[in-house]
Amino acid sequence: MQDDSPDWNVLNRRRVLGLGAAGLAGLAGCAGGDGDSSGSGEGGGSESTSTESESTSGSSGGMSGGKLRIALVKSPLEFDPIVLNDVPSDQVAQNIFDGLYQYNESTSLVPSLATGEPEVSNDGTRWVVEMTGDATFHNGDPVTAEDVKYTYEAPVAEETENASEFNMIDTISVVDETTVQFDLQFPYGPFRHLLDLGIVPQSVREEDKDAFNTQNPVGSGPFEFVDWQEGNFVRLQRNDDYWGEPMPNIAELELVPVEEATTRVTTLRNGENDVIEEIPPKLYSTVRGISDASIDEVPGIGYFYLAFNCKEGPTSDARVREAVDYCFSMDQAVSSYVEPTGIRQYSPLPASVAEDWNMPVDEWEQIPHDKNIEEAQALFEEAGVPMDYQWNIIVPPDDKREQIGVTVSNGLKEAGFDNVSVQRLDWGAFLDKYVTGSESDYNMYTLGWSGDPDPDAFTYFLLGRTEDTLGVTNGTYWGANSDVGKQAAEKFVQARQLADREQRRQLYIEGITSALEERAHIPAYNLKNSFGVKSYVSDFASHPVDSFHIATNHNNVSVDK
Repeated sequence: MQDDSPDWNVLNRRRVLGLGAAGLAGLAGCAGGDGDSSGSGEGGGSESTSTESESTSGSSGGMSGGKLRIALVKSPLEFDPIVLNDVPSDQVAQNIFDGLYQYNESTSLVPSLATGEPEVSNDGTRWVVEMTGDATFHNGDPVTAEDVKYTYEAPVAEETENASEFNMIDTISVVDETTVQFDLQFPYGPFRHLLDLGIVPQSVREEDKDAFNTQNPVGSGPFEFVDWQEGNFVRLQRNDDYWGEPMPNIAELELVPVEEATTRVTTLRNGENDVIEEIPPKLYSTVRGISDASIDEVPGIGYFYLAFNCKEGPTSDARVREAVDYCFSMDQAVSSYVEPTGIRQYSPLPASVAEDWNMPVDEWEQIPHDKNIEEAQALFEEAGVPMDYQWNIIVPPDDKREQIGVTVSNGLKEAGFDNVSVQRLDWGAFLDKYVTGSESDYNMYTLGWSGDPDPDAFTYFLLGRTEDTLGVTNGTYWGANSDVGKQAAEKFVQARQLADREQRRQLYIEGITSALEERAHIPAYNLKNSFGVKSYVSDFASHPVDSFHIATNHNNVSVDK
């Protein structure tokens, strides 16, 4: 993602839910955005409320032609899956490139270029994928195992910002033209979710990598690249020689950036755009009042939270962090400032991930306190926090997260502290500060994170104590003054290096429970991937991971106007 911070060389920035839809959706993966001064929502989403007409998914014989025009929050920046790391670019690229697997309507991966499930052996360190021999790139060349090998080796070989996503791969072998073998350094539990990476044609990309990235991206997907003017539009056309199913119903797909939320809603009302992305809380009723449109939304794979500096200052004491919890009601804050564009979340794991892994969410929901200023004051006194202490809460340029910070500030003032500041920083300054661990920079911060639908994405990066997380994506330093934190961080590392799901689950339960009880974070909410959709658009599908789907294994958009 585009941001002003220069050194994000060890993580995929698609995970930090920041700079609008193009934000650091990788202080990492993939959904979300914010920072709109109108309070526009970030990405996210899961349960569809769309009332669109009957699906034509899977049909290759009902092409209606026509053009679908979607208003995004931000402009894409590039299109090469090997290097792109912002949400709008990914929203475009997923229609140009096919991966070995693709997501179904939820968070399960199903074959795309692959012909079936991967064959996993050697205690989870060897993954063998059989591919179809029918797939072709837009230039007519066949998609081969060599192209797959090249695509997965390039992020690390070229030292891209996405390298850390793939550095657990030891070797990749071409067994034959349609069989590829991945051998991992250790049994990386979430590896399955890396198998949706868009495959690029080695010969075309090697001719001119820069041109491939911005002028001539060639994939094997259902749409072909036509034209792009950054800040104005991206135009794609149906690949009439598409090897897979379904063949898209629409002939053209145009995506235009419209950053201001009220303007996006106006373009939906007047029909300038057929679909608009991200409906902020204040405008939900407006969109619902448009007679020929509806809202399609689904909770995303994201996590927004209040975090503490556990390294320096009074918040390094777990008693103080609990006292802060008593100063305000997160339930009330989310209800007031986030809903209906988001939902309350009680752990780092998005609801769909927690449900899929049968996590004890009901137990975790009981951990945060209701507001009780007297209890807060007693704990502050017990911990010896002077009443003239200067509290510093930093927040990114996003209205929702700023309101969480202000709510905490007001609670601290009720508890008797007069010196409390909430600093709203631009992204460059925020990202430089929140990972220093310095008391002079922050006591608390609010942030958001997006990732793959696996517990690893929301634990290792945010609470891990390794060289590629501590002070990089983890600004809490939880464990610096707590053996419990150190032990939990070790569990998150152990869990990602196991193949057995139940063993991983137990480690995550133990580690997350400790983090919640010691209040390294106070979880806040998750956002929905929300879209306003005109009634003449059929089968549009918001998606928890990919933001939206156009022509996939479960839907096929058509336009009738």
